[in-house]
Amino acid sequence: MTRKALAQKVVHAVAALTAVSLLAACGSSNSSSSTAMSTHVSSPTSAAVAPSAVLAATPWETTAAKNAQSGSVHLTDDNVKNYVGFAYFKSNGTFTMFNLDNSPKMHGDWSVSPDGETRTIVAKNDAGQEQFRRVVDIVTLTDQEFTYRVYPDPADKTAYYDIIHTPTTHPEPAG
Repeated sequence: MTRKALAQKVVHAVAALTAVSLLAACGSSNSSSSTAMSTHVSSPTSAAVAPSAVLAATPWETTAAKNAQSGSVHLTDDNVKNYVGFAYFKSNGTFTMFNLDNSPKMHGDWSVSPDGETRTIVAKNDAGQEQFRRVVDIVTLTDQEFTYRVYPDPADKTAYYDIIHTPTTHPEPAG
């Protein structure tokens, strides 16, 4: 069995366990959210796969960005360039990110809300101390696309940028 096939089996097993745990823990919820964004979470294997398992199943590369008017934004634009690179979300809740030239960008911890609406990263320095925390709205999370939304001014939800990622076979650089 190849390393990739074994890794996929482990991811699927973890996803199944996570889904069962989430279903058991969810019970009933009185919370509701009203939002203009559309979140699509799916998996190639099962609708019961947790959103976090979808994100951890593959490395991601930033391939595009769009503004609130659905216009393309160049990846070197000042409004989006800090979000561009390769991302490796591990099933153990840690991540590493690299710039497109393979230089280290950041590392730390990550999570996706059980409902698949937000992704949180906690960037850490080499001593393990938190440097910053970023929570973003997930617009799309499937096995073929991961798009999240950033707001230049958190108080103004009419101006935003969607950062679009697609799966990559780019090997994780030694960091």
